[in-house]
Amino acid sequence: MSIRLDAPLEEIRRRRGAKWTAFGEETLPAWVADMDFPIAPCIKDAILDVMEREDAGYVSAATLQALGAAFAARMTGRFGWEPDPTQVLPVGDLIQAMLASVGTFCQPGEGVVIQTPIYPPFLKIVKSLGRRLVANPLVAGADRFEMDLDALRNAIDAGTRLVLFCNPHNPTGRVFERAELEGLAALALEHDLVVVSDEIHSDLVYPGGTHIPFASLGPEIASRTITITGASKAFNIAGLKCALVHFGSAELMARQTRAFPERLLGVPNILGIEATLAAWRAGEEWLDAVLEQLHTNRRVLYDFLAKRLPRVVAHAPEASYLAWLDCGDLGLTPRPYEFFLSEARVALSDGGEFSDRSDRFVRLNFATPPWALQQILERMAASVERAA
Repeated sequence: MSIRLDAPLEEIRRRRGAKWTAFGEETLPAWVADMDFPIAPCIKDAILDVMEREDAGYVSAATLQALGAAFAARMTGRFGWEPDPTQVLPVGDLIQAMLASVGTFCQPGEGVVIQTPIYPPFLKIVKSLGRRLVANPLVAGADRFEMDLDALRNAIDAGTRLVLFCNPHNPTGRVFERAELEGLAALALEHDLVVVSDEIHSDLVYPGGTHIPFASLGPEIASRTITITGASKAFNIAGLKCALVHFGSAELMARQTRAFPERLLGVPNILGIEATLAAWRAGEEWLDAVLEQLHTNRRVLYDFLAKRLPRVVAHAPEASYLAWLDCGDLGLTPRPYEFFLSEARVALSDGGEFSDRSDRFVRLNFATPPWALQQILERMAASVERAA
């Protein structure tokens, strides 16, 4: 099967999603975490099959159970983790599920550990629910960001209840190693913390890295871990609204379903379910091709930065298609996000939204055809050179 990834501009511009419509036709978007590659053929076929069956009614219990079974099979085959499919809750939205977990296991005023910088909805969830942020900033090392578990040990207090974890990490691209995860797990056990682990980027790991599901570390930590994931990020189907929540114990599941009845969280729609099943059952060839292209794009990006923007400090991500770029040494005014939007006509994600200490950063999405990535980088470099 031939996998086509190099979509032309006119084809991409016809899409009506947020990425290519938010900033107008003169701006190249590299912000929200959508890929610009065509959808996997197996997913297209599955969606067309639903339409041909005229199967747009209510989703059956059997279909939802099939989704849980497919999740368990995927985790076992890809990561060696054998989750219980009966402790899976299919939901329409990952963020909604995360909000429900924080709302269930942490009361107003109690503490939520978050390792910053972080995907902005993590911070918004804590604030909107009136919970207290226990920030545990990652530390920039020589070639990657690291957990600071000593600082976390000192930050956890008697009112801390939960860790809102992101692995692989967005925006730094870290794939945390077993020793790091075990250190975090030890603190969770010591302080009786629930861990809500967002693992939506787990399929997008580069050679040399290995994703380890947090709940796979052992029965004791699994019993206090809620894993939130799905096929949406790796297979570029976020708009189809299908995610899964796995509870590491029946007690965790019972507590959340009592606090947030099933109908309050909703269920995924039939298109999202069928797309997810197709992705996990028949999408490996497409995913392998995408990972190869992302690996190439990552190399192109960091080679370009070294040659044309050497004052940008950046650690190549170990997973995902998101580059976390420290532009502090460029002296751009106003902050880098605004500068590149106005002077380069490139829309990036504003680093200031990821923590209160990251205004100098931008996040760049490099999951785009080579021609688009080259134009994005050329525009950025030219704007910096003009401002020098």
